[in-house]
Amino acid sequence: MILVLNAGSSSLKIEVFDENLTSLITGAVTNIGTDGELKLRKSVTQVTALTHADALSLMLDALTEAGFGIDTLSAAAHRVVHGGTILTRPAKVTPEVIRAIESVIPLAPLHNPNNLAGLMALQKVAPELPQYCSFGTAFHATNPDVAIRYAIPQTQHDAGIRRYGFHGLSYANMVADFGDDLPEHLLAFHLGNGASLCAIKDGKSIATSMGYSPLSGLTMGTRSGDIDGAAVLRMSQSLGEEETDRMLNKVSGLQALAGDNNMKTLLQRDDAAAQFAVEHFCYWAARHAGSAVVAMGGLDAVAFTGGIGENAAPVRDRIMELLAFLGTVPVHIIEADEEKQIARDALALMNA
Repeated sequence: MILVLNAGSSSLKIEVFDENLTSLITGAVTNIGTDGELKLRKSVTQVTALTHADALSLMLDALTEAGFGIDTLSAAAHRVVHGGTILTRPAKVTPEVIRAIESVIPLAPLHNPNNLAGLMALQKVAPELPQYCSFGTAFHATNPDVAIRYAIPQTQHDAGIRRYGFHGLSYANMVADFGDDLPEHLLAFHLGNGASLCAIKDGKSIATSMGYSPLSGLTMGTRSGDIDGAAVLRMSQSLGEEETDRMLNKVSGLQALAGDNNMKTLLQRDDAAAQFAVEHFCYWAARHAGSAVVAMGGLDAVAFTGGIGENAAPVRDRIMELLAFLGTVPVHIIEADEEKQIARDALALMNA
């Protein structure tokens, strides 16, 4: 059995898979640092976990009571948001890999430290248990240089200012889900509170809408999507760097356009602001899609995943309506399952 861990800023989510990638149990510890909950299957317990190590200890105790003790596990596998240019494929955890994850913390200061916290906490509790990592940026390592390079001086490019792309685990899971039926030219949408698209040719990422950070690209729940750098500089001059960052990431997107980042709620509303927000979301998804089709040189199918992609039929329909000029192609809905992909990556490394 493989224990998959996803350590966020204030939560620790887990899922256990068997060798057939069947999910056996799921759980989470919420509100790390204050009063929270431990959820395992359908049970909910009030807990206080001040650190990720505390949360892990509580979760491991609960898993043991449920029959999934450390001694029953073959390995653990972790989600790491950013692998930079060094970690471009899943890896077994070694001191060198840990140092590499630490080295790209400046590229994901809000995520990689938390991902590492879960990894290190488990390493202390079970030092003999093999651990593996999957990286949210790795799937896009196949993008050609012309797709990743900003037209900026070499010194800044060398400093790490380039397009990386995100949601890679979701797209990798989509490719695996298609199996032998994978279309040659697949336009993939991951639509949720965070939204992106990916041009997938022959199973590899050729281009993606997110860039240096998850801020760029499509209109999102609370992120602005693409915005002129000069506009960001002007806002930063009046608001300050920290407030501008908060505004563009936390209170922009659908939230700014209609006062709500919940697509389900917006689709139920009939006011002009909600209708405009939904149209904005669909318009920019389709507009970026045109760019992705150019990047991969054709279109054989479209696939949607993520909370909005899977559940909001009006959004899918409107995006496909805007793309109708490209011709009629099959449309697929794929269940998002990053945890399953992480377990799949670990199994592949274990069996290599």
